[in-house]
Amino acid sequence: MIEAALRLPRAGFTLDVALRLPARGVSALFGASGCGKTTVLRALAGLERAAGRVVLDGEPWQDDARGLFVPTHRRALGYVIQESALFPHLDVRRNLEYGRRRAGASARAGTLDEVVDLLGLGALLVRRPETLSGGERQRVAIARALATRPRLLLMDEPLASLDAARKAEVLPYLERLHAAAATPIVYVSHALDEVARLAHHMVLMEAGRVVAAGTPAEMLARLDLPTAHGEGAGVVLDARVAERDAAWQLARLEVAGGAFSLWARDQGLPLGRALRVRVLARDVSLARSAPSDSSIGNQLAGRVEEIGADLHPALALVRVRVGAGVVVARLTRRSAHALALAPGAPVWAQVKTVALLE
Repeated sequence: MIEAALRLPRAGFTLDVALRLPARGVSALFGASGCGKTTVLRALAGLERAAGRVVLDGEPWQDDARGLFVPTHRRALGYVIQESALFPHLDVRRNLEYGRRRAGASARAGTLDEVVDLLGLGALLVRRPETLSGGERQRVAIARALATRPRLLLMDEPLASLDAARKAEVLPYLERLHAAAATPIVYVSHALDEVARLAHHMVLMEAGRVVAAGTPAEMLARLDLPTAHGEGAGVVLDARVAERDAAWQLARLEVAGGAFSLWARDQGLPLGRALRVRVLARDVSLARSAPSDSSIGNQLAGRVEEIGADLHPALALVRVRVGAGVVVARLTRRSAHALALAPGAPVWAQVKTVALLE
């Protein structure tokens, strides 16, 4: 468990957070730019001297009540920022070895092979940073942080400087990283798609404070949070590949432990493969009776659970319970009135598009 209680005056607000983050997987600090996410990360690293307490798996790194403050260089952590900050005069291998040598005997006793394999760097070891793409440089930066064998990996918007193509190149390696490594990761981002894809635990921040925390599935289904608004509004669902239709190039995904199924484009994933899917609110329509003669193949019987306001007064958000899962639909308030929608009302949710997060 990662525990932190931190307070620090900043320009415009005072950082005042209490965190309990799992000791495995990715914990994402999410919120708009300037809300204090990076300040929290720097305080965990000891780079910012906030008042309070920081404890990693029972080991205190900071405890003001006892006059204890472990300096950054004695905290077993890795830190990855937006820019790779590699040494331009060293090739990839020597960049990795440089960080490992400075980390102490325990890191030097290990091998770089597993980190190199995990991040697919084998073919890049003899190349200089200027010959690498932005995505390749970030993979090297992540490997350099891991090569020190940290007990905690801090990542401050590591994909923010990359274009969409390079970001798509790095994301699968980040997924492999959290699946294969026991090192907990605290990941700062203001990109909801990254959080939905990578995070196991999500902390929503505003003006230096924690607004809410929980799994991405729980958080993104809440209509009372800012994450319910905007073009990225929608839900994240746990699924598995249950069937593949070769004739139509489609795959049937069992969602929420078999509560319902969704058809999506077949990406060639094997049967039984676990994955996450994202269903955006703009891709869900509602009907009061079973639709017929519709081009939309995903039709789910459910009940209205909650109706909330959207950013524009003409729009409403409707959360629909479907077995053990939920979907959220965005529609006009006029349509909600015409359908006489209210909590408990039976509806059919039509899901137009399903995005696979893998």
